[in-house]
Amino acid sequence: MKTIAQLTYIPLYTEHPQEKVQDLLEFVAQQDVEVDVNYLSTTVKGDTDLIFDLVREIYDEMTLEGEQFRFHVELLSPVEE
Repeated sequence: MKTIAQLTYIPLYTEHPQEKVQDLLEFVAQQDVEVDVNYLSTTVKGDTDLIFDLVREIYDEMTLEGEQFRFHVELLSPVEE
């Protein structure tokens, strides 16, 4: 089974939001997940533990940067491999 998560990251109160989003996309692309970048969100598909670890790692990293953000995570029902 594979878990699918739709991620939307919105940096708040920054002069360079596109740069922040691009940094996040580059990070996600380095992970062992399938990535589909769309206009308003990014979909990742992979092992359930890996997806949940990735969501936590993204959240922790954005928190460490000390900037305000919105991070929406939508989980879809699992799919067969």
